[in-house]
Amino acid sequence: MKKLFGICVMALSLAAVAGNAVVAESLVFEGKDGPGRGKKVVLISGDEEYRSEEALPMLGKILSQRHGFTCTVLFSIDPEKGYIDPSNQKNLPGLDALDDADLMIVATRFRTPSEESMKPFDAYLAAGKPVIGLRTATHGFQGKWSFFGLKILGETWVAHHGGHKREGCRGVIEEANAEHPVLNSVKDVFAPSDVYTVKNLDESQATILLRGAVTATLDPASKAIDGPKNAPMQALAWLREYTAPNGAKGQAFCTTMGAAVDLVSHDARRLVVNAAYHLTGLEVPKAANVDFVDAFYPSFYGFVSKQFWIDRNLKPQDFALGKSALPKDPPGTPNWPFRKMGPAE
Repeated sequence: MKKLFGICVMALSLAAVAGNAVVAESLVFEGKDGPGRGKKVVLISGDEEYRSEEALPMLGKILSQRHGFTCTVLFSIDPEKGYIDPSNQKNLPGLDALDDADLMIVATRFRTPSEESMKPFDAYLAAGKPVIGLRTATHGFQGKWSFFGLKILGETWVAHHGGHKREGCRGVIEEANAEHPVLNSVKDVFAPSDVYTVKNLDESQATILLRGAVTATLDPASKAIDGPKNAPMQALAWLREYTAPNGAKGQAFCTTMGAAVDLVSHDARRLVVNAAYHLTGLEVPKAANVDFVDAFYPSFYGFVSKQFWIDRNLKPQDFALGKSALPKDPPGTPNWPFRKMGPAE
């Protein structure tokens, strides 16, 4: 027994030395040296389609290892067997990490956690702290928290504006705000997820940074299509002031990009990292380093059955520093050869 205890302590010590602490249902990436040192970011995954459980650990590694932020990544977890289960909309453990967070990044879809577990979430918004929302965060929660998309981010679920899995999205800089620091060195943004319809956002009360041009195909070299889909182009990324339910004011950044495969785009990652700097009161780098820390093998997006998650049996530890989960595409995935699929490539 003493020998077993010693092995367990050694394993935890090695994890700490490696720079990340593994918690049963979440991941913590301790910040290295950098401007974000001392600031804490909580990244909340949990969507059935766009593989936020792959995207957010990757972003957490970049923010912590390249920029110094300490990052906690949360997952939808099967409460009995402990595997990552995005189809479980109720179990989103670890939200108490928000108690002392400086920034919250949300990439959830229609979550319905318990009121007790969401108290730190409520308190975070009541304090007017900054928020980043990615893709399905516009419809990130149901029930009591269904206000989140519209009232915090400025938009809720409306529709797919582009052809789903057929037409891509190219980010087009809003000329009036081209000098905004969140756009520092953001030049070439392409997302194979389609453009979302944005119709509720009050643009007079927001700073539009990018618009989304619908492209003819999912090829990053594809050109924008002609016709009414791009006249006018939908808002793709913006900043706005939000008002929390208790009346507190805060700042939010939202982009309707955010699928794991969208973040193959170097400048899509840079956009999010720049927003993290800006919202935490730090000077945005002229050209933030957003190189992957570990290899990134994103799965293509799509809905799957419950059995998919059971068979995949991913645990938070599978995304720890030094690890890269291999992709598993859903049935019917289009050919998209613009990503690495494993170490042999």
